[in-house]
Amino acid sequence: MTAVKETARRPLGHFAERSVAGLLAVAGAGVGFGVLLMLVRFHWGPLYHADHEAAEWFNQLVAPHHPLVTVLQAITDLGGRPVLIWLVTIAVISLLIRRQSRLAAYLIVTGAGGLILDPSLKALVGRLRPVVDVPITHAPGNSFPSGHALGSFVAYGALLLVFLPALAPRWRRPAIAIVGVLVLLIGLTRIALGVHFVSDVLGGWLLGAAWLGVTAYAFRLWRRERGRPVPPISEGLEPEAGQEIKPAPAEEHVLEHPRSAVAELLVGWVIVFGALYGFGMVVSYHAKGTFLDALDTEVPQWFAARRTDQLTELSWWWSKFGDTHAILLVSLVFCPLVLAVWKRWRPVLFVVLAMFGELSLFLASARVVERPRPPVPNLDGHMPTSSFPSGHIAATICLWSAMAIIVFARTDRWWRWLFVAMAVIMPVGVATSRMYRGMHHPTDFMGAILLGALWISLLYWVVRPNADVQQGNKPAIESDQVHELDDELAKAGREE
Repeated sequence: MTAVKETARRPLGHFAERSVAGLLAVAGAGVGFGVLLMLVRFHWGPLYHADHEAAEWFNQLVAPHHPLVTVLQAITDLGGRPVLIWLVTIAVISLLIRRQSRLAAYLIVTGAGGLILDPSLKALVGRLRPVVDVPITHAPGNSFPSGHALGSFVAYGALLLVFLPALAPRWRRPAIAIVGVLVLLIGLTRIALGVHFVSDVLGGWLLGAAWLGVTAYAFRLWRRERGRPVPPISEGLEPEAGQEIKPAPAEEHVLEHPRSAVAELLVGWVIVFGALYGFGMVVSYHAKGTFLDALDTEVPQWFAARRTDQLTELSWWWSKFGDTHAILLVSLVFCPLVLAVWKRWRPVLFVVLAMFGELSLFLASARVVERPRPPVPNLDGHMPTSSFPSGHIAATICLWSAMAIIVFARTDRWWRWLFVAMAVIMPVGVATSRMYRGMHHPTDFMGAILLGALWISLLYWVVRPNADVQQGNKPAIESDQVHELDDELAKAGREE
């Protein structure tokens, strides 16, 4: 009997031991931040001089090296609000789709707290940003604490705690190390770029550690109060959810015959490039006096003669739907959602190959054809690439066609037709705006259609993105249960 009682007490004892250690660490981070906050707020001399000397040293080291600045900017963007909000939002939606509402609620609360703490404390302290001899970049607002340091610590730390159980045990320590290095590098870039003092970054890290520790401890207490085991934090927040939150089950091969598929894609790429090159050379230099020549001459002039301020502004916005940032954004939202719903890598590979193939075909054909822009005022000014084919239009065709192919075969809901409609409306709208702005001929549009049709057809034949549907794969949430997603967070709040 005594042995049974002792066994029953072990989980509680282990939790208490871990809780005391965790609370001490969280309290230490909080106290450290509080002390640093007071030193900054009251302009403690030694800290003031050390911060300014470090800022000057980093500025002299970094400012003369433009490639280094570019690398630092790329790293620092990983800690910016747009990237972090995107990561957390996609993760929350994916968790809701997988019916992991408790973890989704944890991410929402933890992320929202980080967003609130940063501007409020900056306004309270009111510290100005460093002034350096050679300004490298600009950042709005006050300086203490560093929002990038705080946000990256909270966001990446929370995501790590949530998704750690989805990793195999041998990969968990490397994942923790990678996240730690990433957060460290993001903080260092803020100092090197001259937008934060060293104490700003240290303050962001300490505050991030304290807030992340408080929310993780609260989540673990919530589990214990509901009679659930509380494992070591190194195993994540909910180890039993590991299988459910894996992006996709382990697959021996994403493609059935990967080597032959690579060979087919390479050969197909060359054939598509040859078709683009032949068509581009004909319409650019050998179609004088033909209907295509008349079309390329009259249509740009027709659009140029009918320009108005309102239409010009509208064309600018519509043209943006086909630029690199918009295409990348849509892809980065669509692909994680496909993984969350259907748990397969092949559809994601289909979209990724569609975009990389389109980009490489566009750049290669534009380089060899070197077609001039239409002889009308070009509203977008000088462009680094030539006119044939239109990269904006080709990217729009490939992206929306790939998404329509995936969605249409995987759901019977009425909204699948919206993707089909968008696969037509978006390219036509982007094409109209590009020709209105004098950036492309009609045959550039035809070249984009040729590129998109040939490349997407080749990918569909080789990759077979919907093969798992034919094998009986079902979405993580069935079509008649989509409405249940709206209730997931409410259910989590009502659980006893």
